[in-house]
Amino acid sequence: MQPLVLSETDVVTAREMNGILESIRLMARDSFMGAKFSHDWEHTERVYRLCMHIGAIEGADLEVLAIAAFLHDIGRAHQDKARGSVCHAEVGAEIAREVLEAYLLSQDKRDNILHCILTHRYRNSHVPETLEAKCLFDADKLDAIGAVGIARAYLFAGEVGAVLHNSSAVPEDSKPYSRDDTGYREYRVKLSRIKDKMLTAEGKRIAQGRHAFMKEFFERFLKEHEGLL
Repeated sequence: MQPLVLSETDVVTAREMNGILESIRLMARDSFMGAKFSHDWEHTERVYRLCMHIGAIEGADLEVLAIAAFLHDIGRAHQDKARGSVCHAEVGAEIAREVLEAYLLSQDKRDNILHCILTHRYRNSHVPETLEAKCLFDADKLDAIGAVGIARAYLFAGEVGAVLHNSSAVPEDSKPYSRDDTGYREYRVKLSRIKDKMLTAEGKRIAQGRHAFMKEFFERFLKEHEGLL
């Protein structure tokens, strides 16, 4: 992780913040020991890098954004264990609230970090309102589409015991965490819609290219699955 660069007149604060960021990063990384590969620490690292890219362009608070990125999926194991019956963003925000008590952060930053975590999920009713929350939302969604998104969709399908493809199943009528929770189902019910959900200009720009790649992939996938190519 590269240290954030603050103003030249705020060197001490910058050093302290870099120490906080590294401490939270290591704690968050350790919490992913044994995590499922579709939502492992590598996903968090990719989201962090996307956050830093989008946040820098959009003018976001990179300190808030970095911490929120490291902690955004800290509640994921609880959702997986409950097979989707609990929201990992809601659980994660509560866990993060306790984590942040150990660090000297302003109340505004603390509240914003928790808001980012609570609102980053695609499937819940919490809406990102701050610029930082919008950047995290977009970064997390970008890692769900494109080439990496397709790979993660099939990783997740394998984790829940889904088949490669079921041509007789209607994706929108199939249940999550079932044998029909396939990579193609994930594309139809979620991934194909993500480009229209992006909240930042840079997120929208990146999403266009990743969406085009997915569209071409799944068109070919369906033909190959039927033995037509």
